[in-house]
Amino acid sequence: MTVSASISLDGLSLTLEHALAIALGKKVSLSSEAQLRVDASRKLVEDIVQGEAAVYGINTGFGYFANTRIAPEELRRLQDNIVLSHAGGWGDALSIPQTRLAMALRLNVLARGHTGVRWKLCCALRDLINEEIYPIIPKHGSVGASGDLAPLAHLALPITGRGDVIYRGQRIPATEALAKAGLEPLHLAEKEGLGLINGTQVMLAVGTLAFRRAQHLVEIADLITALSYEAMVAHTSPLDARLHELRGQSGQEISAKVIRGYLEGSYLYNSNTSREKVQDPYSLRCAPQVHGPTRDAFNYVGGIIARELNAVTDNPLLFPDSGDSVSGGNFHGQALAMAYDFTAIATAELGSISERRLELLLNPYHSKLNAFLAPKEGLDSGYMTGQYLSASLVNANKLLANPACTDSIPGNVGVEDHVSMGMTSARKLDELVDNAVTILAVEAVCAAQAIDLRGVGPLGKGSQRLYDAIRNVVPTMTEDRIIAEDFAAAREVLTNISE
Repeated sequence: MTVSASISLDGLSLTLEHALAIALGKKVSLSSEAQLRVDASRKLVEDIVQGEAAVYGINTGFGYFANTRIAPEELRRLQDNIVLSHAGGWGDALSIPQTRLAMALRLNVLARGHTGVRWKLCCALRDLINEEIYPIIPKHGSVGASGDLAPLAHLALPITGRGDVIYRGQRIPATEALAKAGLEPLHLAEKEGLGLINGTQVMLAVGTLAFRRAQHLVEIADLITALSYEAMVAHTSPLDARLHELRGQSGQEISAKVIRGYLEGSYLYNSNTSREKVQDPYSLRCAPQVHGPTRDAFNYVGGIIARELNAVTDNPLLFPDSGDSVSGGNFHGQALAMAYDFTAIATAELGSISERRLELLLNPYHSKLNAFLAPKEGLDSGYMTGQYLSASLVNANKLLANPACTDSIPGNVGVEDHVSMGMTSARKLDELVDNAVTILAVEAVCAAQAIDLRGVGPLGKGSQRLYDAIRNVVPTMTEDRIIAEDFAAAREVLTNISE
């Protein structure tokens, strides 16, 4: 099978897998069909410029200044000014994958042919991506409507040769990077400044990458749960397919099936395996009922993100077939903000229930093992502080799971009187997912230790795979050591283990 050297952007067919590949370094190209559409919308802008009618963003000011008509000789300066004046972000820069994806998503919008930019501008943005000239985009400054104005303005600066960039691992002026890559700065034409900064592509990039990590995490959570079942000699009856069919919740049914699959061949199914408890605590018994709704939430959110990848989020939008320029509000990020906040809640629950399973593993009353899984009780403290770490991160995630989209702060002297705060939703989701990885890593390490102390086996076909992966990097604890190193190694395992 031939693997394409680049992903073609046409504004219509970008997928989540394409987006991930671009974020990780895949080159991009532009389709010939996109050029036809872009040229047609550009012709409409040029006709508007020659006409008498006032059209927002082309021959008028922006926001509060929408009623101010701009002189023809100043229309190009208007577009430069909006990029310069809106580059007002602050804070740490987005990561390179986040930046690459944001650039490609903005290019994908332009390729749809409703923005009115020149084909030359599309090619300039494509070349920045492929030459790995990355704008420095601060994390703070977007309120999510009119889209990601400030972050996108920072994204646009290098096209015109302004600002600093990251080029081959170094921070240098954009003009220098362009020269080294054999490129030239572009002077913006009518509508192009607004066309670059009006949209949801930065929150979409940050949130999409965080969402994909969260999707992987729900699979990992089911796998770790299987290992904890074995570590705690848990009953398997709560995984019975008949039970979950009677509930009829699809995510719950899937998680139960997945955990059963991971436990296939486990000693837990041997008739001579005895249990002390008639029923296990909820964090084991109800794992499918908690993980399952997270799966359902992700199915919903995935649809929203998939649609937004090819959404046109400018204002105004141009329709060359009819000659219309239509002002609206597609830049409003509420759809993404709510989706990310929902994802944050769903992911936080994976960490919350994981910390409770960890408590079972460390608590001798429940586990009937050494307290804190210590090799020698009293002399060794074992994984005592692992629960502190997990609890601190669960606490942090409870705060991060609070929705950002419900807190609108009006701006632009009341013109932008309801905003989404979608970038805040995306940023906090990214942090929350990272915390959840660590929470689950702590559980995985402790489940493996409990299995070793208990001396049980065989493990299930899936849980054995996880156990072996953990033990390849985290040996059985035989005396106290720096357990932060155990958790860091386990994080790498969970991040890289195949789904």
